[in-house]
Amino acid sequence: MLAIGAYALLGVLVCLNYWGDVQHRVSSHLPTDHSWFEWLFAHGAYSVRHLENPLFTARQNAPDGVNMMANTSLLGVTLPLAPLTMLLGPQVMYALYLGAALSATAATSYWALSRHLVRSRAAAFVGGAFLGFAPGIVHHANGQPNFVSNFLLPLIVARVLRLGEPGRWRRNGLALGLLVAYQIFVNEEMLLLTALACLVVVVAYVVQRPRAARERAGAFLAAIGVGGGVALLLTAYPIWFQFNGPQSYRGLQGGVFHNWGEDLMAFVTFARDTVAGDEAVEKTIGLTEQNTWFGWPLVLVALVALVLLVRRSVPARILAVLVVLFTVASIGPVVRFDGAETDVAGPWAYVPDDLPLVEMMMPTRLSLVVVGAIGVLLALAWDTLARTARPTVPAPRSGAHDADPDGTADADGTTGARDGDRAATGRRRAVRLVGYAAIVAALLPLFPRPLPAQRIDPPPHFITAGGWRPYVPAGRTLVPVPIPSNVHGLPTLRWSALTAQEFPIPAGYFIGPNAAGEGVFGAPNRPTSTLIYSTMDADEVPEITPENRRQAIEDLRFWRASVVVLGANPREAVLRDLMTALLGPAQRVDDVWLWDVRDRV
Repeated sequence: MLAIGAYALLGVLVCLNYWGDVQHRVSSHLPTDHSWFEWLFAHGAYSVRHLENPLFTARQNAPDGVNMMANTSLLGVTLPLAPLTMLLGPQVMYALYLGAALSATAATSYWALSRHLVRSRAAAFVGGAFLGFAPGIVHHANGQPNFVSNFLLPLIVARVLRLGEPGRWRRNGLALGLLVAYQIFVNEEMLLLTALACLVVVVAYVVQRPRAARERAGAFLAAIGVGGGVALLLTAYPIWFQFNGPQSYRGLQGGVFHNWGEDLMAFVTFARDTVAGDEAVEKTIGLTEQNTWFGWPLVLVALVALVLLVRRSVPARILAVLVVLFTVASIGPVVRFDGAETDVAGPWAYVPDDLPLVEMMMPTRLSLVVVGAIGVLLALAWDTLARTARPTVPAPRSGAHDADPDGTADADGTTGARDGDRAATGRRRAVRLVGYAAIVAALLPLFPRPLPAQRIDPPPHFITAGGWRPYVPAGRTLVPVPIPSNVHGLPTLRWSALTAQEFPIPAGYFIGPNAAGEGVFGAPNRPTSTLIYSTMDADEVPEITPENRRQAIEDLRFWRASVVVLGANPREAVLRDLMTALLGPAQRVDDVWLWDVRDRV
């Protein structure tokens, strides 16, 4: 309980800046992703409240909608937590869940380590803390709670390692199938990474223990069959829907993620959100993702631990294979060093962009397997130190007194042995203390800091108070200005999230198909949305032509608009002038500018 309490406090600490004003703060690192996940909590509540299919929604990107299985929808969380979202609102649920997910991952890691690998509770605590709050995990807490929702993964790994138990293949297979099925609705990418890691672990074990592997092979394969069958039975339709349902897509346009490899300097650099980190490092290595960022002390400790343990421990040898293999794999298509691309090709240079399953993966995220391996290694190293054997006192030997020419032995002849034991015990104690100190010294700089947050303005009173209701009949949409997208319109996307998605909106922040069926961020821009964005960027209204006005009406007709709404915005004046030039004079209703277009579209 003390371990779980400590993890819970760490979760609160990481999210502390949100709780200062939870209704009006979002991640200052990824405000768009933060708002998307608030919207997802609202989606879960809307689906439960209206008993709608949660795999698809038309509340965003109207009228085409969004395939939720083809996006990071977090359905395994948002649906069961829907009652709390209805009660507390998506902002509170986001912050509450974010800290809870970090803590829960540490807790399940602690359980798996203490139950299956180490005897020392302190070792399990250290390993669990790192697995739940490693720099690469805390970094994703900046707007990406799906990548900190790893609480099922330690249970999946532990179950995979038990599949070969004789006589329990049905039970183990069923448990694994249920865990895998649930994880699919939490984060498929992390499940894929875990599956790859487990495959390497199994192969490495077979190579090192072929006889034991042969003895367990039958039960292992039978359990795998049961687990795969259960998982497929439970997820067949959602997976089909993901790849073949409405608004599904094939790959991402241009394979944009394939270039995101881990910089070699990132491994020895302290992450921004740690006590030893600094925002300045992002200017050198980049703002993409910080998945390793162990700092040089931890890298040294890990290397020393591997060297010392690899000859005496099968788990250590398996961890060494994981670290080497996935470190190399995370480099990407080009080797990067200290923010600059070198002329050396990386392993992903030989991986086709359209390879199934990995076509949307970022190479850098393979290093999250290294994070997991380092966490287990820390627990194993701490446990080895804790279990350093104490010397045993030898039994008295007959004639020992006569064999002592100096006459310094006691009557039972054990004084010399005891002195030797004391010396050995002292050396072992010193080794343990040095080892503990090294691990603690390597981890203390990685202690997380509260995530950076920024204030965001609330939706207009017209929106939150329901002033829009007389203007938006069933089957029609409210068009906010600017149109929500992955670049513009962050506040207007939150209008939908913070009003329980009671009105549908066009476009939005998601991944959907383009005309060629490839995945793109957001809806393909229509002429009017492009005009709005270019006007915002230039902060000047261009010359409006009759063709612009015709396109605006056509776009509003496509969006099934009933009303266009402009709230407070840094570009409010220029946007009002633009929409007035397109649609005519606006009405001032409550705290918004409004264009009622029901009789025109």
